Amino acid sequence: MLSPALAAILENTPLTPEKVSFAWRTAVGPAIDHVSTVELRDSVLHVTVRDARWQREIEHSAGLIRSRLQPLLGAGVVRVIAVTTQ
Repeated sequence: MLSPALAAILENTPLTPEKVSFAWRTAVGPAIDHVSTVELRDSVLHVTVRDARWQREIEHSAGLIRSRLQPLLGAGVVRVIAVTTQ
């Protein structure tokens, strides 16, 4: 759960690649963060992973991940998670 103080700080910071990376790391945990890279373009979070196993895992959990990203990045910032392998 996101602390109210952290939520207030994040709410007032610009949407930068660093903020997106922080939100991703917070939402998915260290294992998935370690095997992925993210980039936000036009409300689509583009996720690149090492192999198809991780791709399936993220695609399966996309709804949960989006719900965890929303308080970190804002409502509607991430509408779609598109996952590809390297």
